[in-house]
Order: sequence, then structure tokens, then C-alpha cells
Amino acid sequence: MRSPARWDAVVVGGGHNGLVAAAYLARAGRSVLVLERAPVLGGAAVSVRAFPGVDARLSRYSYLVSLLPRKIVTELGLRFATSRRRISSYTPVGDGGLLVDATDAARTRASMRTLTGGDAEHDAWTALSAATGRVARAVFPTLTEPLRPAAEHRRAIGDDEIWHALVEQPLGVTLAQRFADDTVRGVVLTDGLIGTFAAADDPGLRQNRCFLYHVIGGGTGDWDVPVGGMGSLTQALADAARAAGADLRTRAEVTAVAVDDEGAAVTWVDADGTERTVAAATVLAGVAPAVLDPLLEAGGSDVRVGGGATPEGAQLKVNLLLRRLPRLRDTAVDPHEAFAGTFHVGESAGALQRAYEEASAGLVPRRPPSEIYCHSLTDPSILGADLRATGAHTLTLFGLHLPERLFRGDRHDEVKGVAVQRTLDELDRYLAEPIMDCVLRDRDGRPCLEARTPVELERELALPGGNIFHRDLQWPWSDEDAGVPAGTWGVETPARRLLVCGAGAVRGGGVSGIPGHNAARAVLERG
Repeated sequence: MRSPARWDAVVVGGGHNGLVAAAYLARAGRSVLVLERAPVLGGAAVSVRAFPGVDARLSRYSYLVSLLPRKIVTELGLRFATSRRRISSYTPVGDGGLLVDATDAARTRASMRTLTGGDAEHDAWTALSAATGRVARAVFPTLTEPLRPAAEHRRAIGDDEIWHALVEQPLGVTLAQRFADDTVRGVVLTDGLIGTFAAADDPGLRQNRCFLYHVIGGGTGDWDVPVGGMGSLTQALADAARAAGADLRTRAEVTAVAVDDEGAAVTWVDADGTERTVAAATVLAGVAPAVLDPLLEAGGSDVRVGGGATPEGAQLKVNLLLRRLPRLRDTAVDPHEAFAGTFHVGESAGALQRAYEEASAGLVPRRPPSEIYCHSLTDPSILGADLRATGAHTLTLFGLHLPERLFRGDRHDEVKGVAVQRTLDELDRYLAEPIMDCVLRDRDGRPCLEARTPVELERELALPGGNIFHRDLQWPWSDEDAGVPAGTWGVETPARRLLVCGAGAVRGGGVSGIPGHNAARAVLERG
């Protein structure tokens, strides 16, 4: 492909959002160049064969899909599908547990009654689910439209009580008002703490914003398994962008971005060490704002996007491959059901608060909370046929309240070892056998286990502080005080020729493609 003297758009970062933006712009006839520093496209939305000699494709960094609008899949003609998990969640408690069946309300009620001794908690659960459903149906369709004022969303939801509960008071207060049981309260609370280091009662409401995004996806709040693994989405997006004429380059590390009123210039270094610079009408940044700012400084631009804040992630990611699922202490539940949804480990409200307090004091929590997903139960295609026949399964574990600050410095590997061991020990409390006894070994005889701390996520994916959202999530509506007026797309920066198309945009975070879509729309509206 012959490179134009001046590209209509240069996309910095070939993650899924950058690919969405590239596909939309190229389909509209714009010349588009995508520059990705890694050897492969996709950023965090990739699948890998993580263990030598083992035919299993794990969604290594990002696991489930909820926020990806169907309109993006349809408009870009993506060959990509998700599969619904029949079991919503299972939470072991002692020798028993709480099973939430997404298709059988009576079964969920019975399980909750056994745990709590009555129906009050299930009634409160049902009422909150109905209320968040109204919020989801009102808010989710607006995420691919220009920003609306908060008051307009409030009117569309039509429920001042739930607005106050989710938007105006800390989530912990809301849940304490609605639920008496510590386990039930914790199961709900976890949606506010994924990748977010905050107490339930944090007055800054970061946990509320995280919770909101977790319950509005698709207008239902369902979290589904990507068929073929998360890399199937990346492949479909790359295919769509290339077919439309976009030039996608890997091993191209951007070193400087210069912008002014007339246009922009982007400098990068190829894998062979060759430095190149191209001109562009617009630059779309799929990288985090904290990563973008040094590039702007290197390019001599005065504009900054990150606001000076230092993002921090707060999670441990562990990928496992098992020769079989482990037996549970709770003999009333089949492991194939317990692990089919989200398996909550040590996530009662009290346990979450204790872990937060310990981590805030600079300590690895003694009993780290986590949640686990077994994708292969819903999508066996990620396992090779021979491996599948043996009864093997994948497990992906997302550990909470393990902030980047714990892993900084020379003791990273030591602290990581402690965090991983304590996390697995906490899981073992609810199993009838140690999880490591079920772990498959690769062709070299090593356990099929890999773990990533926030420090490693920063190094591998350029996520500042390991923050999976690039920075704190923002409310999905306009904010005049923060310089995000109604009618904009939430991707604009102080420089007209520079847009944010990654998770750091307003309405960013998660595997959604929404920032990429909105950045492309902003460019096309300008003509």
C-alpha cells in the first residue's frame, strides 16, 4: 500500500478501541494509519496459547463482554459472537453456598432462603435488579450518542430513589440499606470494585461509577463469554479495518506526537530501529492519557490530557489450566455449575472491607478476595479437541484489592509470590482438594499457571499503574464543571486535532469499542 503524504487519521495504539475507530474511518473513505508498539494487535483484548505444548487459547487480560454495543458488531459486519452464561454466580459460604441461576428465579430464591433463613434478601435482590434494569435500558443506548446532561438521564430513568442510591450516595450505604446479609451485600458490591481500589463508602463514588458500568451493559447488565476467546474480537476488528483500507502496523512504538491548529505529526520507531514521522489531519489516541502526555511533551505540544493524576490499578490476574474442575466442600452443587458463572471467593462485604483496609496500610491482604470465570464451560471451542476430551478446563481469576503500590520496587517478585499464594489459599478454603492438585502441567512439566500484577500490566500493556480503565471511570453523561459539555462525544481534548479513542475517554473502560466509535463519529462530524 502506498502511504499518503498526509494521513487523514493516525491512530496511536492498536487495541480494540483503536481498531474500531480505524474501521469506521476507513469505511468512510478516510486514509488511516494504526501504530501499535506490540508484536500483535488487540492490546488487552487478546487470546494466547499461554502454556507450551498445550492447545488452549486463553483470554489473557480481558475476560468477558457486556458493554460492546450490537450496533458496532452489525455496522462493521464483524464475525463475532458471545455466549450467555446460564449460571450468573456461585458464592461458597462454609460448606454451603449461594447459587444465582440466571434462568431459574425459583432456584435462586431457594438458594438465598437456605443461606439467609428467609425471603427478604431475595426480594431486595429482585427489586434492585429491576431498578438497575431500568437504568440500563435508559442509559446504555445513549453511550454511542453525543453526551447528554445528567438531569436528562435522571428524567429518562424516571426513578429518583434509584438515582439517589446509585449516583448521589456511596454504594456501601445503598447496599446496607437494602441488604442485611453480609454475603449477599458483598456479591452485589463486587461489581463496584472490579479494577477499582475503593471502600464501599468512599465519598468520591468511584465504586458507584464502576458499579454503574457493570450493570448497564447491553441494556441488561449481562456479562457474556466471547466465542473463540477475546482474540476473536480483535481479529474480526482487524479484518474489518484492513478490508476498508486501513494500514495496520505492529512493532511500531510511537515516541512523539505534535499537534497544532493546522494538523499533527506522529513519530515512531520501527522494529529495526528506523525512526519515521508522518503528518496527519487528526490523531486519535488509544493509549491512556497518562501515556499520551509524555508523547505530547516529546513532540513539543503544550496540551496535556491526563490532568496530572497518577492512575493506579488494583488487581491480580491469574490464568490457570486444569486437568479437571476441583471438587467443592459444598456437595449440593456440581462444580460444572458452580464454575459456570462468576465464582466469588471471599467476597462478603466484611471480607472486602478488611482486604481494603489491609491493602491501604501497605499490606497484602491475609485473605485476598477474588472472582473466577471458567470460559471453557460456556465455550469449549477455546480448547483443542484432544484436550477437551480429557475434561480439561480453563480458569481465569481476577483478584481484588491488590493495588499497584504493594508491588512497586525491588520486592515485586517476592510480594507477587505472597499475593498469588494467599489468593490460591483463600480459594482452597472452599474446595475439597487443593486447586494446585488439579492444575495441568505443560510439555516441560511446569504447572499451567501464570499471574500478572498491576506492575506487569503496565509493562506489558502500557496501562499506567496497571489501571485497566486507563484512569478513574467517569459518569456517562456531560459534566460542564469538568469541561465535558453536553453535545460532545466525550473524546475531545484541548487540541482540536487530537482525540482520545481509548478507555480513558468519557464512557470508556471495559471491552466496548464505544470510545473508538465515538472518536470516529467526532471526526466524521467535523467533515
